[in-house]
Amino acid sequence: MPATPSWPPKSAPRLFVEFALGEGRSFQLEGAHAHYLGKVMRVKAGDVVILCDNQTGEWAAKVDAVAKRRVDVTTTTRLREREEVPDLWLCPALLKKDRFDLVLEKATELGAARIQPVITRRCVADKLNAERARTITTEAAEQCARTALPELGEPKKLDALLKDWPPDRLLFFADEEGGETAATTFASHEGPAAILVGPEGGFDDAERAAIRAHAQARPITLGPRILRAETAAIAALSVWMAAAGDWALPKNSGTE
Repeated sequence: MPATPSWPPKSAPRLFVEFALGEGRSFQLEGAHAHYLGKVMRVKAGDVVILCDNQTGEWAAKVDAVAKRRVDVTTTTRLREREEVPDLWLCPALLKKDRFDLVLEKATELGAARIQPVITRRCVADKLNAERARTITTEAAEQCARTALPELGEPKKLDALLKDWPPDRLLFFADEEGGETAATTFASHEGPAAILVGPEGGFDDAERAAIRAHAQARPITLGPRILRAETAAIAALSVWMAAAGDWALPKNSGTE
């Protein structure tokens, strides 16, 4: 017998929308969404699209009509509830635009709950285009089938970040001068956490001293090689997800 085709099709376009979804609700998608569905994906009436709202989860929706600047859809079935992501923040120092774009994209794919850009003395950038950054994280979430968008903070100077740091959240910081082994340290920690990564030139001596003096800070090492700032951010987040995040086995899974 022929295999039963999957539903909805894996090739169905996937979009985040800014309104709350629900069963049997009809919507008009306009602007960039309509262009993508109508001109790029060339959907037609009767096709299925997948919609997420960052609130209720992921929904299948049927295309009712395609117009020049509008696509009408009606939600049919909730496929997944909004996912729970590990309570981990990534606090990367601002980088040049293309390199920070990569950090935003990969942090979203890897499952960071919040991305909090940081401004340090050696940063080559001190501003972030919030609309562009949100577009990058949203498109990354669509591509990796994430149902919860990461929170995106306004860039914050390092001294302000440390001053306002929540007392119940550990701050692991990648220190090129050394620290505890990242994987071992992450695996032994439970509870809210964050990873702080410096800019291309690293933290200066005063910044490093201020971080190390903070009650919640824990220096970590990412190995014997000098990593580019964007590589360090992605590597640290990957190690955390493998050791303590949603790549790790459940603690009581019974698997040896």
